[in-house]
Amino acid sequence: MISGTSVSPGIAFGKALLLEEKKILINSEKIATSSIKQEINRFISGRTETSRQLKEIKNKIKKQLDSKKEAIFEGHIILLEDEELEQDIITLIKEELFSADAAVYSVIETQAKALEKLEDEYLKERATDVRDIGNRLLKNILGIPIIDLNTITEEVIIIAVDLSPSETAQLNLKKVLGFITDVGGKTSHTSIMARSLELPAIVGTGVITKKVSNGDFIILDALNNKIYINPTPKIIKNINILKEKYISEKYELTKFTHLPAITLDEHQVRVCANIGDTIHDIIRAKENGAEGIGLYRTEFLFMNRNTLPTEEEQFQAYKKAAESMINQAVIIRIMDIGGDKNLPYMHLPNEENPFLGWRAIRIMLDRKDILHTQLRAILRASFFGKLRIMYPMIISVEEIKTLNIELNLLKKQLRKEGKKFDENIKVGIMIETPASAIIAHHLIKEVDFFSIGTNDLTQYTLAVDRGNKLISHLYNPISPSILILIKQVIEAAHSEGKWTAMCGEMAGDERTTLLLLGMGLDEFSMSSVSIPRIKKIIRNSYYHDAKKIAEKALNYPTTESIMHLLMQNKQ
Repeated sequence: MISGTSVSPGIAFGKALLLEEKKILINSEKIATSSIKQEINRFISGRTETSRQLKEIKNKIKKQLDSKKEAIFEGHIILLEDEELEQDIITLIKEELFSADAAVYSVIETQAKALEKLEDEYLKERATDVRDIGNRLLKNILGIPIIDLNTITEEVIIIAVDLSPSETAQLNLKKVLGFITDVGGKTSHTSIMARSLELPAIVGTGVITKKVSNGDFIILDALNNKIYINPTPKIIKNINILKEKYISEKYELTKFTHLPAITLDEHQVRVCANIGDTIHDIIRAKENGAEGIGLYRTEFLFMNRNTLPTEEEQFQAYKKAAESMINQAVIIRIMDIGGDKNLPYMHLPNEENPFLGWRAIRIMLDRKDILHTQLRAILRASFFGKLRIMYPMIISVEEIKTLNIELNLLKKQLRKEGKKFDENIKVGIMIETPASAIIAHHLIKEVDFFSIGTNDLTQYTLAVDRGNKLISHLYNPISPSILILIKQVIEAAHSEGKWTAMCGEMAGDERTTLLLLGMGLDEFSMSSVSIPRIKKIIRNSYYHDAKKIAEKALNYPTTESIMHLLMQNKQ
């Protein structure tokens, strides 16, 4: 039995198809000066063919109406055709006498390694995307055939060192039952696409390609993160029972999808979705029964491009979200960039402590041009639906007052221009620093709502870098100190007749649903796929029981004792 990281749930049985690619051999010898033009032409020719292939994949995806995957390949094309990338490669050919393949490999590896050094897992795993583009480009320069996974004719489970996003996009879904890789992580685009395609997948096994041969019978159990190679009849029987149970539970959850999140004693809360910037995310949110969008991460609008998005581009994106959700609220978070989330075209400074540095609202207060463009776009889009504005990384009353002054000036501008917007648009803040949690009773007087970001709040409060493997075990949002801060924030909002949401990972964790419900949380916002399960827990519970659980938990001195309490009461 082998394990790795389960990135897309499900169970699959099938034959192994081991992808063994021809190794790319780079010509590292210096070229003659007379060959410079020829090598530049090899690069340009290879890039043209690579661009053609990527556009073909993108157009195929467009026909499937999958805008999220389409955006991934749009980003690949933008990177491939980037002028700076082209210039770096041509400079190495001209000045260092690199062959076309050596120059491409050098530039791509430099970019990929720079991404791998970042703390943020999502951005770190973009290194895979960069290498995917580079490998495709190298194969086209060197004339190496590219495997077409769309031509698979029998049902198989794909086994590979890694699967690139472009390979995943081309999988024949009628025949591919799932995939297993040696490398990869939960936030890689390949993993994101596996979830989007609802393909069972386990990545990061480290050894699967060494243990499996073509034609081996594989059980891929991505529910329990287990892989069986040529299993015994007894194991096959047991996993079949598990698969039937999973399918039955999945069907059972669909009954709760479009029901309100109301307890047996009629206490109602909202269960909403966290999304990126694509219409596909909104469609999935609605399909899973979201009662609104609790977090619209606008930074994705700013990524995979060479310039800041214009007011009109942002307006169209926010308008589409507002119209798609009809009368349900969409909370738009102001761009949260900086720290380890970099935008190359913004030339952010290198900092010793980027998480404690120039990021999120601190950038926006210094770069009023970016802030104004985004706020104007949100205001204009608010005429078409129920939009809310949310500021990230707030630590003081002064910051909110300054932001509200800017917002009112922009409202005045739009009135003069005759542009319509929601005059009473609600404004809230993220509570994700100990500072904001401690003075929540002051901050709530300046805004309409709070949304607790437990990921950063936990990291900052416990002084734990969750990306540091030496101490990541200390990162736990169920810590007594975090729970006390959460309760304090909820009470501060309620004391002013206002509400509190949570959009961190904790909101979608079924272990903490009753605890947060009992604390008085008004809105749970999470990954769309978790919504039916959280609704089921809420609808099968009594609010008065949840309050008792919360009261006990808040008086317990250790994380272990709180966890024990929650597991005792888990549904």
